[in-house]
Amino acid sequence: MTEICLPDLEATHAWAREFAKTLHAPQTVALHGDLGMGKSEIARTIIRTLRGEDTVVPSPTFTIVQNYDGISHFDLYRITDASELEEIGLSYAMQNDITLIEWPDVAAGMLPSNTIHIYISPCDEFCNTGRKLVIK
Repeated sequence: MTEICLPDLEATHAWAREFAKTLHAPQTVALHGDLGMGKSEIARTIIRTLRGEDTVVPSPTFTIVQNYDGISHFDLYRITDASELEEIGLSYAMQNDITLIEWPDVAAGMLPSNTIHIYISPCDEFCNTGRKLVIK
C-alpha cells in the first residue's frame, strides 16, 4: 500500500503522467472515490499521456465506455447489475487493454487479481490540502 498527497491539480496531473508511463496492456486500474475527487481527471491525464496531449477525452458518464486505441475508460456509475458488464465489453477490455474504471464496485467480482486500486479522498492528517491517494 502506498499513500500519496496531491496538494493541487498540477500535482495530480504530474503524478498521473508518471503513473501512466508504468502501465502496459493488459492492466486494469480501478479508480475509487466520491463525486468530485478527481477520478476523471486522473483517467484523462493517463489517456493524454499515452495517446497524445491533443486527445479529446470526454467523460464516459453517459456513454459508459470510451476507447482510445488500446485504452478503455469505463464509468460504471449508472450500472446497477453486474450482468450488464459483459454487454459493454468490460471482460474483453480487461484481457486486452489498459482499462481505467471509475466506480468499479459493481465489477468487484470480475476484476483481475493484479488490478491496481486507487482510492482518492479529501485531505486528512496525512495531507493538509488537496487529495490523498491510497494505492493498493
